Amino acid sequence: MKEYTDLDKLRHSCAHVMAQAVKDLWPETKVAIGPPIENGFYYDFDKPEPFTNKDLKSIEKQMRKIANKKQAFVKSIVSRQDAIALFEKQNETYKAELIRDLSKEEEISLYKTGEEFVDLCKGPHVDNTSDIHSFKLLSIAGAYWRGDESRPMLQRIYGTCFFTDEELNDHVHMLEEADKRDHRKLGTQLDLFHIYHDEAGAGLVFYHPDGAMLKKIIEDYSKDKHLRSGYELITTPNILKGKLWDLSGHSAFYRENMYYFQVDEEEYAVKPMNCPGHMLIYKSKIRSYRELPIRYFELGTVYRQEKAGVLHGLLRVRGFTQDDAHIFCTPGQLKEEIKGVIDFVFETMKDFGFSAWTIEVSTKPEKHIGKDEDWNNATQALEMSLKEKGIDYQINEGDGAFYGPKIDIKLKDAIGRSWQCATIQCDFSLPERFDLTYMSPEGQYLRPIMLHRAVFGSVERFFGTLIEHYGGAFPVWLSPKQIVIIPISEEHKSFAIKVKEYLQNAGLRVIIDERNESLNKKIREGTVKKIPYLLIVGDKEVAENTLSVRQYGQGETGTVKQEEFLKQVLYRVKEKN
Repeated sequence: MKEYTDLDKLRHSCAHVMAQAVKDLWPETKVAIGPPIENGFYYDFDKPEPFTNKDLKSIEKQMRKIANKKQAFVKSIVSRQDAIALFEKQNETYKAELIRDLSKEEEISLYKTGEEFVDLCKGPHVDNTSDIHSFKLLSIAGAYWRGDESRPMLQRIYGTCFFTDEELNDHVHMLEEADKRDHRKLGTQLDLFHIYHDEAGAGLVFYHPDGAMLKKIIEDYSKDKHLRSGYELITTPNILKGKLWDLSGHSAFYRENMYYFQVDEEEYAVKPMNCPGHMLIYKSKIRSYRELPIRYFELGTVYRQEKAGVLHGLLRVRGFTQDDAHIFCTPGQLKEEIKGVIDFVFETMKDFGFSAWTIEVSTKPEKHIGKDEDWNNATQALEMSLKEKGIDYQINEGDGAFYGPKIDIKLKDAIGRSWQCATIQCDFSLPERFDLTYMSPEGQYLRPIMLHRAVFGSVERFFGTLIEHYGGAFPVWLSPKQIVIIPISEEHKSFAIKVKEYLQNAGLRVIIDERNESLNKKIREGTVKKIPYLLIVGDKEVAENTLSVRQYGQGETGTVKQEEFLKQVLYRVKEKN
């Protein structure tokens, strides 16, 4: 069972009180599950009529009544059979099912508050309901029972709870800011991408011109940095025979998330990961210890059969591109390679404007391949590399990949939210499965160790993260359109063309807004699109060979010579300022 913090306990108790309030207001409602989660809690309900935002206010009001009554959380232990009978009598079929299917224990823990409300729960809870006061219900969503699309769709109410009103107000303010930064809204506003659920299928991204340009900028940066850091660029097929995925273990551990099909009566799969292809390239010839470490890099597009309920804009899709690399090295090279990847990640994230992150080491999951000794050595290599670099980290028990433990690097964005980003996975198992070898100085065939690593994680998720981090107002070097020139009239168009050519020849991304619209409308729309620079050119600018500059977030910044403007912009691009 998860080790609850005091805040987890408070939120768990608040979820319990919310369920009690819902039952008070709508007794026919069935309750399902209600755990604490990061930044809050939720509870799933089976209610004939949909909840409304007005209902959330009524539930909050009822929760405060319950809190003011100072009702104790009273624990009791009953037999498994009695617990099932209790919930069946109350028509709480979801609770009874959980006990039947999930509980192996003969004694069941229940918690009661008030006269009637009893919940299936191991706890812990706060002492009484008066401890719950700084809370807010946030939203309503749909959720399939037990995550199964063939089971009933329940209504999920999300909420949050803190120890103080100040903490709650700060969090609500952050949520309001997060809503403004929602990459799905900004993706439409800035005309970056679209996901056509009905026409093309859920979770598949269509990049519009500006979105495709931003994606290119991200990918070009990645390619250049990898090549400068000793990686070799490779490309592998998007489909591979099913038996290759049997060998890698993906068929056994990941099949439900893969797309399989038949070719000439033989099974193939669309790749969900790039690693088998990289290993086949390594294995294409005999390798010497003198060649190691070998670092292969691929911007590989993969497809995963994610359930519709977990898809979320660019952050969770079915088709995406990984900045995927695999490093093959000797045991003696392992720690230095891990440290090199850590430095690579930190340098990259700083270039993209991130300055804070947290680190986790995820250990062996229950379902895995490989020997315990190899897992221990791999985990130790990851931890020692972090310790030798003086980097703090947390242990995430049992959340490693099925073939090896990993370091996960989670970014903190501009408003303090955490985003899963880079991963470094240490793998002793797949090199053995694929019989990868290298020739030692003594002429022996030895087994290399393989590091799987991605810096962005996926280009799509990183794209979405950047949108939300910057609120769509990208720094100049990342902005798809860096400069828009707005001639005041047709007479100034030829001058605008010369300015455009001058700036484009210096490598900047520039367009001229030639639409038959008013100057104010062009300026307003350029501001809404968050263009870094708007250049207004009229009689004065033509006469003096200058530019009237409007900078996003600052408004008018004055009139400057073209040379001075170019120098300023190129500096910001170079410094990624």
